[in-house]
Amino acid sequence: MPPRRRTAKSRQPKRSSKPEPAEIATENLESSTMTEDSEMLPGRGPEVTNEVGEQDPMEDENTNGENETIVQTKVSVEDRTEKLQLLRQRMRQSAQANRADLILESQKSKSLAKEVARLEKERKLNELLRLKAEADDRGEDLERAKNWQYTIEENDEWEKRLKRKKTRADFEFHDDAHAARRKYKKDLDQLKPDLEAYNAQKAAALGTISDIDSSQGSSVSVRQQLAVESLYRDANTLLYADNKPSEEAIDRVVSKLNMDLDKRSKRSRKRPNEDQGDITYINERNRVFNKKIARYYDKYTAEIRASFERGTAL
Repeated sequence: MPPRRRTAKSRQPKRSSKPEPAEIATENLESSTMTEDSEMLPGRGPEVTNEVGEQDPMEDENTNGENETIVQTKVSVEDRTEKLQLLRQRMRQSAQANRADLILESQKSKSLAKEVARLEKERKLNELLRLKAEADDRGEDLERAKNWQYTIEENDEWEKRLKRKKTRADFEFHDDAHAARRKYKKDLDQLKPDLEAYNAQKAAALGTISDIDSSQGSSVSVRQQLAVESLYRDANTLLYADNKPSEEAIDRVVSKLNMDLDKRSKRSRKRPNEDQGDITYINERNRVFNKKIARYYDKYTAEIRASFERGTAL
């Protein structure tokens, strides 16, 4: 018999019943993947078991300790926040109380000063009424009795002062020269001249100083000549800007300038001796303008305005 030929089916190698290593690795990978998926499922956390299949008590203690630490931290932060709010509230209350006390103290001081002034005014009025009653009982004139207390010089000075006050009560504007003169007179009343320094300079210029040493003849004559030129200066003198005022004089000038600025800011106040008359102006500036033109045109317009007021102008 001819030999049997090997077919394709017979040529295939026989498969072994044992699993190959690649298949084993694939199965292990699938099993590990399923285990991880089961661990990641919600509500099914990883359970660590000991040899008898129970949970580890150390893990529970650690978890409880962490939870207690978190709770204590939250409580401490809340306590600190509450304390901070309480401190801020106390600070606001103390500031309000201090401000209220300060306002109350200021009001008390003002009321006390007003009360003192009122009591002093009442005391003077009561004293005057008492003196007047006593003078009436004796049959004397109180003003005449008061005038006996002053000398003739004091009386003349008082009358001169009253006359000056009456003259200066004319605050109307006449011309620039009149306004400049009034301003100069007022400045002289407030800035008194230093008569002592002037008399000393005059004595040095005239050579009447008693403590001059006669042995210093030439130097004394030079100083006297300089004093004369300094006191009586003219267009030919070479002395200029050599005066050095004292600190007191500078302070007086500064106070005078400050007072002028204060008066200028309060110039719109009402004058006590100003008659109102008819209101023919709309503001302060218009009132001043009407007052200026009234000096020149009132004598021509007085009859016309009176006729308009009576209704007989036509």
